[in-house]
Amino acid sequence: MLSLPIKPMKKHFLLLASVLVGCSLVTAFAQPGGPPPGPSWDGAMAKLFGDNPAFTGTMEFHMTGPSGKEITMQARISHLEGKARFEMDMASMQGVNMPPQAAAQMKQMGMSKMVSISRRDLTLVYMLYPDMKAYVEMPMREANAPISEYKTDVTKLGEENINGHDCIKNKVLVTCPDGSTREATVWNATDLNKFPMKLQLATKEGRNLLMIFSEVKFEKPDAALFSPPVDFTKYDTMMNLMMSRMRGAPPQ
Repeated sequence: MLSLPIKPMKKHFLLLASVLVGCSLVTAFAQPGGPPPGPSWDGAMAKLFGDNPAFTGTMEFHMTGPSGKEITMQARISHLEGKARFEMDMASMQGVNMPPQAAAQMKQMGMSKMVSISRRDLTLVYMLYPDMKAYVEMPMREANAPISEYKTDVTKLGEENINGHDCIKNKVLVTCPDGSTREATVWNATDLNKFPMKLQLATKEGRNLLMIFSEVKFEKPDAALFSPPVDFTKYDTMMNLMMSRMRGAPPQ
């Protein structure tokens, strides 16, 4: 049974705080205190993917904050009829100012691998830690409005090839049901049902987000991927999950 020693508890508190800050930095759309990494699949984001209800792929994720510092990471994405799943390895994230041993400590605590599941139908986000068999359930801040209530205005900017796919580069203005707008630059593949092979937009918090996709397949993921496994332990907050691990609860 693996447990963290009590004596250097303060050190681990500082490490966990650094990890938590790092996670919040790569959150694409969440407000302060919202879910950690992975783009939140809000209605505006879903609208940008058009008529592609089921797909899988690899995503290269870049985010630049107000300070100009860029954070990059890789993720696997699965999408099924408005449900989105992002699989990430936080130890591979680059650009986050963490202590030198952070990656090793995160792996030891079972917090390196992370899965973010956005469920617009339930207005919930699940943050799963597979190595701990644990998860946190968080409310989405966005009201669950049908995608049909989001309107788009598209302006062609040019043509480019992204990862071997000829794309139309468009400026897309999304008008949300509450009247707010979101502007994005989208590279829609002409041979993949206008799939957005590349997306660039600014978040509500003033961060610049860039996503580049590859290995896109229009296949239907297993519906079970979009719910926490039944043998995972549920925690009411991310901090309680982290504290449980610090008290010596091992990955299950």
